[in-house]
Amino acid sequence: MSRYLSMFIITIALFSAKSFAKQSALIEFGNNPGELSASYFQGTKNNKNLIILLHGCVQQGEILAEQSGLLALANKKKFSLLIPQQSQNNNIKGCFNWFSTQDIEKNQGESLSIKNMITTVNAEHNFSKIYIIGLSAGGAMASSMVVNYPELFTAGAIIAGIPYPCADNLITAIACMRSGPSQDAEQLTTLVKQINNTQPNWPPLSIFTGSKDAVVNPKNSQQLAIHWAQLTQSSNQPIITKHQGYQVSQWQGQNKQINVELVEIENMGHGIAVAPQKNDGGSAAPFVINTPISTVLYLLEAWEI
Repeated sequence: MSRYLSMFIITIALFSAKSFAKQSALIEFGNNPGELSASYFQGTKNNKNLIILLHGCVQQGEILAEQSGLLALANKKKFSLLIPQQSQNNNIKGCFNWFSTQDIEKNQGESLSIKNMITTVNAEHNFSKIYIIGLSAGGAMASSMVVNYPELFTAGAIIAGIPYPCADNLITAIACMRSGPSQDAEQLTTLVKQINNTQPNWPPLSIFTGSKDAVVNPKNSQQLAIHWAQLTQSSNQPIITKHQGYQVSQWQGQNKQINVELVEIENMGHGIAVAPQKNDGGSAAPFVINTPISTVLYLLEAWEI
């Protein structure tokens, strides 16, 4: 199929009667240059929250939503979910092409496909709040989305991800993953201001990393947090709180709102944190790691969903 089809059919997975009361079988979202597919799960009319989930490599987005606890919580709390899906035709490992300029620059490729999905769904349901969550390659793609389209998002979460722009080809992508960004936080901030010079209201970010992530160097998350604090004109020094098994650093804005937070999880490798011992805390799987904290539960509490 051409990467320039004018519309795409979003397929809906069939769940039990206990699942969503409302499901949309078809959604036309205009241009789909990234040749992405997606699943859309509609919550109730009075819940105006939409969460977009971008999966990591070798993952199916719907399965990640289930394993992470996000699907069960959407069912319980009745918010809506949009789950874009990469294909092996685009990337042999099923990764979003976060290092390809034709896919991550504004209004191009995969990022435009995701944008068109969001704006079309929003035009139909008029969400008051829209959030994006990305894991690994999906986290790197989420980084590009909040930079290029900050006006779309109420807040974002980047999990085991990489700041944008860190790489523009496969070689620089591998270097970034292994060693962290070649740019420091101040340089990243300057680059982002050059990319989007409209001085937008940048959405708050929650950033998660495992201290033993051997796939994506935790320096990526650390530099992203400092850079985003600079971009949002937040405090120079974070407020740090220690918990059993993890540490949270929070940077506040002028009115004391939290613009950036970095959650560093002890002894965790590459993936998203789940806490199976908690209700709707998720279940462990490859790149879905049993820890004292559930990323999804943490985010929904922070976002007051």
